[in-house]
Amino acid sequence: MEKNNLEYHIPVMLDECLKGLDINPDGVYVDVTFGGGGHSKAIFEKLSPKGKLIVFDQDADSKRNAWEADNFFFVESNFSFISNHLKLLKIPLVDGILADLGVSSHQFDQGSRGFSIRSNDRLDMRMNQNAEISAQNIVNEYEPENLARIFNQYGEVKSPMRIAREIVSRRASKPITTTGELIEILEPLAPKYKEHKFYAQIFQAIRIEVNDEMKALESFLLQTPDVLKDGGRLVVMSYHSLEDRLVKNFMKRGSLDGKIEKDFFGNVLKPFTELNRHPIEASEEEREINNRARSAKLRISSRNGRK
Repeated sequence: MEKNNLEYHIPVMLDECLKGLDINPDGVYVDVTFGGGGHSKAIFEKLSPKGKLIVFDQDADSKRNAWEADNFFFVESNFSFISNHLKLLKIPLVDGILADLGVSSHQFDQGSRGFSIRSNDRLDMRMNQNAEISAQNIVNEYEPENLARIFNQYGEVKSPMRIAREIVSRRASKPITTTGELIEILEPLAPKYKEHKFYAQIFQAIRIEVNDEMKALESFLLQTPDVLKDGGRLVVMSYHSLEDRLVKNFMKRGSLDGKIEKDFFGNVLKPFTELNRHPIEASEEEREINNRARSAKLRISSRNGRK
């Protein structure tokens, strides 16, 4: 196994993730967000030759970080298709699943992808480079009502319609094709002393829409009870409140919307038991070293026994 490029993506809360998975050396584990392979490499090193590691990533760039081994499987796909791919690999149930949500450092730093507010790059933001819709399509083609919806829902910004109308007005004379052009339009609308946070919220909203991230996360979470063994671990790290809310609701209450279902005897019907009541956050030392760790929230749960 070749050494992974940690510059691609420094794994966040690595020790906490490994502890959460409670790895059985002969077990079967899935990392649905392979990226730079930092978490995956650490999991793989704890496995015996009998153990298996299956990794998912829809970004073709991440395949460079994969390695050759009889018990290592790279799946070039979105994690929303986890169940189908495990069936194709003839793996009925797994011992643990890790999901490190969000965008890798590599994707932010690679100019051609258009994820970052720090440079003037082509508006793209596609995690899967074969996807048809890019950030350019959304910024230049969405009606103002739709733009306002995603800015409100996924960016949680104030006055989303005002922002949407300004973008629509500016694109009428010339298409918006770069991140720099978009920031120039947003600049007069940004709250004083909070400009960078505002730009990041708008970029986040567009990125989530481009990659249909919330629907993919919902689909993934709903499949996890069917592919995890009884007692199997689900370990999910999120980076913004929308993701964390979904994960929290599903682990704590067994539903995406937070509604509680009970059986005839009043017992709550849910597939998982939370192992940490409150999300785990990175240490101050890690936050100083790794900027991505600052907003990370880690939740861990165990698959309840099937009746």
